[in-house]
Amino acid sequence: MLIDGLQYANWSEKIFRQMRAGGVDAVHVTIAYHESFRETVLNFEAWNRWFELYPDLIMKGLTASDIDQARETGRTAIFFGFQNPSPIEDDIGLVEIVHTLGARFMQLTYNNQSLLATGCYEAEDTGITRMGRQVIKEMNRVGLVVDMSHSADRSTIEAAEISERPIAITHANPSSWAPARRNKSDDVIRAVTERGGMLGFSLYPHHLKDGSACTVESFCEMIARTADTFGTSHLGIGSDLCQDQPDSVVEWMRVGRWSKDIDYGEGSAAAPGFPPMQDWFQDNRDFGNIADGLRAVGMSDAEVASVMGGNWYRFFAESFGPEGRA
Repeated sequence: MLIDGLQYANWSEKIFRQMRAGGVDAVHVTIAYHESFRETVLNFEAWNRWFELYPDLIMKGLTASDIDQARETGRTAIFFGFQNPSPIEDDIGLVEIVHTLGARFMQLTYNNQSLLATGCYEAEDTGITRMGRQVIKEMNRVGLVVDMSHSADRSTIEAAEISERPIAITHANPSSWAPARRNKSDDVIRAVTERGGMLGFSLYPHHLKDGSACTVESFCEMIARTADTFGTSHLGIGSDLCQDQPDSVVEWMRVGRWSKDIDYGEGSAAAPGFPPMQDWFQDNRDFGNIADGLRAVGMSDAEVASVMGGNWYRFFAESFGPEGRA
């Protein structure tokens, strides 16, 4: 089983066919960065059209059992998520609405302070806000996963403590391996995983040691050492693949509507666009290189199967339904 915990590609028939060629059974797909509720509904509509156009390649995913159906019918199940709480605006009632529409993950922040928590680029981390506590409770109730991939340390640890259901960091790496504001300290990873949550390892070059020059051996050794420290059962892949996106999209991701200036985030003024992907992971057909690399650094077949999809499958099965009934 092969499940990717996060992608934001420029979707097309080509990419859908590459997912099938790569044997990708399910993907968590970002459908909102800074969009309002209405704008996010338009993104749901766009995906409904893709499901209509390519029913032999993709299907909408709502529960883990949809992954089973996708595997049986040779398709990829698509699960929706937000990288920002902007789709719920300032209305807690929209949490249930977006879940009904098909959302299954929502980040509490995207780099900046939100109404719910503090992002990893803020100078001061004040933790989960009053509204954030209420929204986490509501997300737990309906089955919308708390994602803290772009959140600051205190906020992430508090979210793991406050949430009555396991949370996720869908796409990041240990900061001890690759220092970056977006990567996570051991304290953060421990707080999430010891409560049943998931860490998805990112393949985005700004999150990797040596960036685009990172080797598959280095990446897989990092996963193996993380497993030594925190156990294998709460680790997966969250590639953060942004395939075929124009550079204007990374500006939207980083800036949204909050600034008149270009914010280069983890990049630099000399290279404001998307960084080139490493040669061993260009698209969805390359996940096999990771599986082979994990075996090469000493992980067993069972451990590799868990990291490549089995752990995400279990997490999906436990997380997407109403509280007490996943």
